Amino acid sequence: MPIKNRIKDFIDSMGITRYQFYKETGIAPSTAYNLYDNPDWIPQVNVLDKICERYKVQPGDLIYWVESSEQEPKQQKENK
Repeated sequence: MPIKNRIKDFIDSMGITRYQFYKETGIAPSTAYNLYDNPDWIPQVNVLDKICERYKVQPGDLIYWVESSEQEPKQQKENK
């Protein structure tokens, strides 16, 4: 998937725990932990809205687009 989340970096830069993150935003604990642990986990719009509202950030601070060719395994690139 060419869209990734940077929630782990965001949470770490805030100096808070995943527990604090989900408590402060009101999102489900499983969602907070999945977002932190898996950059391929993309938040739904309502979750993204809660995070942006709580921390006064833009969605682009939390997710980003990666060009598809950057995601290909190294071996596939070498075979081209």
